[in-house]
Amino acid sequence: MFTSVPKGDAIFMKNILHSWSDEHCVKLLRNCYHALPDNGKVIVVDAVIPDAPEPSAQVKSTYQLDLFMMNLNPDGKERTEKEFAELAKEAGFFSTKVACCAYSFSLVEFHKKM
Repeated sequence: MFTSVPKGDAIFMKNILHSWSDEHCVKLLRNCYHALPDNGKVIVVDAVIPDAPEPSAQVKSTYQLDLFMMNLNPDGKERTEKEFAELAKEAGFFSTKVACCAYSFSLVEFHKKM
């Protein structure tokens, strides 16, 4: 994972990035970037924390998951949409998009080229 990633048109990761520090995520995403063709993308399913606090049960569940990840792994955390975009940009991706959301999880796409 941190040395190489198999080549493919798309790379799918679920509940992986939230387990790692920003530094490790960028390293992993760079490996994904190099494994993709120009029109490739990475599809990530992870919890996305809203930028502003919300009282909904869905958001409370996401914050609980964030606390759980910090307890389980000091480098692990849930991220905001902006934080995902920053990771993607640092790894070389052109754009990010939250494609959909179900319960506490979102599907985030990292696009190599437009």
